[in-house]
Amino acid sequence: MKILVLNCGSSSVKYKLFDMDNHTTMAQGGVEKLGLPGSFLKLTTPDGRKITLERDLAEHTAAIGFILDILKDDTYGCIRSFNEIDAIGHRVVHGGEAFSGSVEITPEVIDKMVECIDLAPLHNPPNLKGIRAMQDLLPQTPQAGVFDTAFHQTMPDHAYMYGIPYEMYKAYGIRRYGFHGTSHRYVSARACEILGVPYGQQRIVTAHIGNGGSLAAIQNGRSVDTSMGLTPVEGLLMGTRCGDIDAGALTYLMDKEGLDVKGLSDLINKRSGVWGLSGISSDMREIESAVAGGDQRAILTLKVYNYRIRKYIGAYAAALGGLDILVFTGGVGENQWSTREAVCSGMEFMGIRLDREKNNGLRGEEAVISMPDSRVTVMVVPTDEEYMIASDTMEVLGGKRKQGD
Repeated sequence: MKILVLNCGSSSVKYKLFDMDNHTTMAQGGVEKLGLPGSFLKLTTPDGRKITLERDLAEHTAAIGFILDILKDDTYGCIRSFNEIDAIGHRVVHGGEAFSGSVEITPEVIDKMVECIDLAPLHNPPNLKGIRAMQDLLPQTPQAGVFDTAFHQTMPDHAYMYGIPYEMYKAYGIRRYGFHGTSHRYVSARACEILGVPYGQQRIVTAHIGNGGSLAAIQNGRSVDTSMGLTPVEGLLMGTRCGDIDAGALTYLMDKEGLDVKGLSDLINKRSGVWGLSGISSDMREIESAVAGGDQRAILTLKVYNYRIRKYIGAYAAALGGLDILVFTGGVGENQWSTREAVCSGMEFMGIRLDREKNNGLRGEEAVISMPDSRVTVMVVPTDEEYMIASDTMEVLGGKRKQGD
């Protein structure tokens, strides 16, 4: 079964084509600067070459049409006919309380996704554009939606409720939802597979840390808490998002800076976090370089960044009643060994003993990086959200494909 996975953002469309029967990635790439001057498609060939193809692409249907053309192209393609694509899987950021798992895309599902736009106004609209573009371009091909929030729908109410009037939760759905669920689900299950331990009997904390970041507490294969909330702003210090902040500080800033709702949203989503605190960059690699040069704000920023992660690990170990496995993933978690070391430093009291020799310099590889006698197994597991989306799509739509054969 060949499955095309799409991840549509406001100005980008990422894709991967999987042959699930052979467990191979046939094609991958993405359109960037969509709707802007200089838009282009960057793809990776099967032999690892990076190719950039420039084309003016005004909106999502044009971008996805270009991707489909390239998949069938004589030079860069890997299929002869669009009929070879059996199904399409979409990453959808917010499913609210409506979706606790992946589903086939139907008119009713789209209606529910539209209802969730208020909860994710920056993310759900482009996700919907991708779905509608595929309905126009490949109308006979079934589609599935895989929701970032779905994995966290197992959280108990005492973990997801905020201390606001209950009527506001009922009226507007204001509660903790969490994100990166597909990644947390994949790396936690993969870690247990690597270790040969039963997934349903472990206490796991997964740290998906990168430009956006979140932690999840996973007990016996179910998410019981996560650091992001109603939106992806809450929790860790991120590239440009502030993470945890006193709500009173926000109303104070609105008054002092004369900010309206849009101005406040811009502040906490785009001007804060690592970028706002350091004044240098949202890229942790540049922060590390500045730290090496002695920049004091960069040093402070890195301390705040690492401290937030360590604090959440401790909190989630308490929530789980102990910890068996700690997993690092995401751009920083997979590649920045110094952050992994800083986060684990001083955690020996709770059974974390990092093997610094194994951790030092490790980038983007599956590995156990704790000492043999560490009570908590510490691991690096590169995430593969696209494969998880493809796997869910096959599970949801595999029977439908067979009916059409």
